[in-house]
Amino acid sequence: MSVLRAALLGVACMLCAGTAWAAAAQENAGQPALFANPSLRQAVRSVWDGSPDVQVARAELNAAQARARAAAQPLYNPTLALDAENADVNRRTMGLSLALDLSGKRRARSEQGSAQLQASQAGYDLLRRDVATRWLKAWSTLSLVAGQRQLGERRVELMRRFDELAAQRLKVGDISSPERDLAGLALGEAQIQQASLIGNEAAAMATLASISQDAAASAGNLPNALPPASATIAPLAFDDYPELVRARALQAGAEAGVQVAQRARMPDPTVSLTGGQVRSGPVNDRVIGVSVSFPLPVLNTGRAEVDAARAEADAASAGVRAQQLAAKARLRETQARYDALLGAAQAFRISRAAAFDERTALLEKLWRAGELGTSDYLVQLKQSLDTALSGLDLQAQAWQAWFDYLSAAGRLTDWIDGGNKDASP
Repeated sequence: MSVLRAALLGVACMLCAGTAWAAAAQENAGQPALFANPSLRQAVRSVWDGSPDVQVARAELNAAQARARAAAQPLYNPTLALDAENADVNRRTMGLSLALDLSGKRRARSEQGSAQLQASQAGYDLLRRDVATRWLKAWSTLSLVAGQRQLGERRVELMRRFDELAAQRLKVGDISSPERDLAGLALGEAQIQQASLIGNEAAAMATLASISQDAAASAGNLPNALPPASATIAPLAFDDYPELVRARALQAGAEAGVQVAQRARMPDPTVSLTGGQVRSGPVNDRVIGVSVSFPLPVLNTGRAEVDAARAEADAASAGVRAQQLAAKARLRETQARYDALLGAAQAFRISRAAAFDERTALLEKLWRAGELGTSDYLVQLKQSLDTALSGLDLQAQAWQAWFDYLSAAGRLTDWIDGGNKDASP
C-alpha cells in the first residue's frame, strides 16, 4: 500500500496547490474595492468608445441637439414678391411680407426642444451605464469560468493520476476491482465536467465579445478581494437617477407639446409692404401699400391636436411615477441580494469549507490510519474540488450583485471614475 499512499499524498499536494486562490483571497478579504482600479476603469472607457450602442446613442444625442437649435429658430421667413405688368397700365412693384409670431409659438417650441434634448442626454447617460453594467457582469463571468476551467484541468489531472495508480495496484492485488472501476468512473466524470466548463467559458467569451472583446485584455482578472459592504455606498438621490431625469424631461417635453398645440391654434397675422411704380400714358406715379392678412381656423381648429398632446402629457406624468416606483423597488431588491451574497461569501471564507489545505491533510491522516477507505477518500477529494468551484462561483456572483447594486444606486459611473461622492458620509 506504500505506492498507493504516496500517490494519494501527491494528489493531496496538488489539491493544496490548486486551491491556493482561497488563501490569497483571505489575505485580501479586508481590502474593499471602493473604486475601480485604473486598468478596469480604462477598460470600461474603451468599452464606451467602441460600443456600437453607445455610438448610436451619441448620434441620436447630436440629432437632438440639432433639433433643439432648430426649435429655437424663428418660425417664419420673410417673403419677397416681384410683380410686373404691361397693359394699358404698366405696373412694376415689389412686395415684402412676414408672418408675425404673436402667440409665442417659437418660445413653446424652444421649451419643447430643450426638454427633448435633456431627455436624450439622460437616455445617453442611461445607456452608457447599462452598457458598462452588462460588460462588467460579462467580464466577471468570464473570469469565473476561466478560473473554474483551470481548476477543472487540475481535477482531470488528479483523477488521471489516480486512475493510473489504481490500474497498477490492481495488478499487484493491493486494491479490488470495484475500487479500480471507481477510479475510472471518477476520471470519466471529471472529463465530462471539464467539457462542460470549457463550453461555459466559450459562451462567456461570446457574450463578452458581443459587447466589447478588446477591453477584456486590459481589464485583468476578477479581484481576489470581495467588494465592500453596501453601506459604504450612498445611493444617489432618486431625483438625480438617469431614469427619472429622462422621465421628467419627457414629461416636460409633453407638457410643452400641449403649449405648442394650443398656440398652433392661434392664427398669426401676415404683414405685407408693397412699393413700386405705375405708368399710365404720360402719367408716372409711385405707389406704396400695406396689408395685413389673418388665416381663419374654420375648417381645422386644431382642437384634436391639443387633446392628443394632453393625453401624451398625462402618459408622461404616469411614466414618471412608474419610474420612481421601479427605481425604489430595484434598489431594495439589488441591495438585499447583494448583502445576502456578500454575507455568504464572507462566511465561506472564514468557514471550514474554505480550509482546503487543512481538510486535505486531515483526510490523508485518516486514510493512513486506516479510518478512511480509498473510496471514501476519493469521494471527499471530489467534494473538496467541487467546493472550490462553488467558492469561485459565489465570489463571482457577489461581484455581479455589486455591479447591479451600483447601477441601481446610481453610482456605477462614480465608482468607475473614482469620484469622492461614492462614500457615504
